[in-house]
Amino acid sequence: MKLVDRIIGITSIIIRQLLRDHRSVALIFLAPIVVMSLIGFSFQDQPIILNRTAPAIIATMCLVFVFMLTGISFLRERLSGTLDRLLVTSTSKIELVFGYLIGFLVFALIQSTIILFFTIYVVGVDYTGKITDAFIILIVLTITSVSLGIFVSTFAKNEFQVIQFIPILISPQIFLSGIFIPVEQLPWYFRPISNIIPLTYANKSLRNIMAGYKIEDVISELGILILFAGILLILAILSVRRN
Repeated sequence: MKLVDRIIGITSIIIRQLLRDHRSVALIFLAPIVVMSLIGFSFQDQPIILNRTAPAIIATMCLVFVFMLTGISFLRERLSGTLDRLLVTSTSKIELVFGYLIGFLVFALIQSTIILFFTIYVVGVDYTGKITDAFIILIVLTITSVSLGIFVSTFAKNEFQVIQFIPILISPQIFLSGIFIPVEQLPWYFRPISNIIPLTYANKSLRNIMAGYKIEDVISELGILILFAGILLILAILSVRRN
């Protein structure tokens, strides 16, 4: 019970701190809407292209927004000394990371939900699958993104450095995950890389779900995504340290 109580305590601290930052809360809601509006309505006259790329765009935007939200927020916690104060208590690294994970996950899932529903119901992308199946994929991708954000932020000394990780870690996933060119058509030397990045499996599973497939039809891609989430979560726990 003490383990659960500590995790819940850390989670509540994170949620309260984020809610006090009214600008960040506003951006959590508005930024996905603005970006998805620009992307979606730019292709209104090209519905075939929009419907083909929409699943990958949804997954990519979830990854980018959640990574930035988590990375910068966790860095602020480190620089403000909150992390050190928690680590000198009886709180373990596992309790700490899980507390932050759940706290960030609340807001990250809000962003992912906005992106999914706005793209389907406002932009008007064709969708024939179950919305709950798509949401399951996004939940796993969001957990992966939060874990990645925590892990990366432990190596950054300021917010600018967190942003600099985007072209290193996020951009290759965008270009090699099948958004613009199907993975099968990539040069042979890029295909092995595309097979070891989480966005490839998120794009493929979400594209199939939105085309009418069921969750059991993408269970292999979902399993690989869960594996990525677990590995990154372990790396995040191991990377947390006192300044």
